[in-house]
Amino acid sequence: MTTKELVIEAGRAERQYWRDLWKYRELFYFLAWRDILVRYKQTVIGMAWALLRPFLTMVVFTFVFSGLAKLPTEGNTPYPILVYAAMLPWQFFSGALSECSNSLINNANLLSKVYFPRLIVPTSAVIVSFVDFMIAGIILFALMAWYNFVPDWRILTLPLFIFIAFAASMGVGLWLAALNVEYRDFRYVVPFLVQFGLYISPVGFSSTVVPQQWRLLYSLNPMVGVIDGFRWAILGGESQIYLPGFALSVGLVMVLLWSGIWYFRKMERTFADVI
Repeated sequence: MTTKELVIEAGRAERQYWRDLWKYRELFYFLAWRDILVRYKQTVIGMAWALLRPFLTMVVFTFVFSGLAKLPTEGNTPYPILVYAAMLPWQFFSGALSECSNSLINNANLLSKVYFPRLIVPTSAVIVSFVDFMIAGIILFALMAWYNFVPDWRILTLPLFIFIAFAASMGVGLWLAALNVEYRDFRYVVPFLVQFGLYISPVGFSSTVVPQQWRLLYSLNPMVGVIDGFRWAILGGESQIYLPGFALSVGLVMVLLWSGIWYFRKMERTFADVI
């Protein structure tokens, strides 16, 4: 008779958790696809809402900031493209926060009955917002064609800034998802944060309008670096990145991502009991 040896090894459970993420990878696709279908179910125009919402917001911002406030663009870039280049990452970020914050509560039955790495749930919510982001990118190409705007070589760096936007969405989203399970007040806080963040982020205007002495402080908003990066890659030409502020924003994004994963993993074992 052979006996199986039990090995207790420090860090083994943690490594197994990350292996389980890969093992349950099909659950990512299932949850994301389910949420996409539910989001646009029984709507007349379906996924076209992913195009219409950022487009209408861009029209309003162009009218207010360019038409009324007469704020400058960057170089010779048409103002609608300036706005939409920032609207893309902001819509991705704000949508991910809204979806992530409620993701665990909306899947309460699944969490209480089945074992799987809980990190899959908020991550699939971010993936849903990323799908909307990719669809909304069609409008950007349409605007470029309309204004005969041709990007330069910097457009090849866009995947890097998309990754930073994804990291920012995941970092803040994980914090909000975990906090919302423990404190249901966050379901009311998140819409306010999204609305407030829209006005303090350089979406409807260029960050160059911020006085030089305040640029570094302004970059404490991590979305400033993300948006400036998108504009630098998409607009090219005279568009510039304020490097100290960009480095600060990216550093904050990485801190948010690391701390978000840490806090989520810390609280994960209590989700099934609290939810």
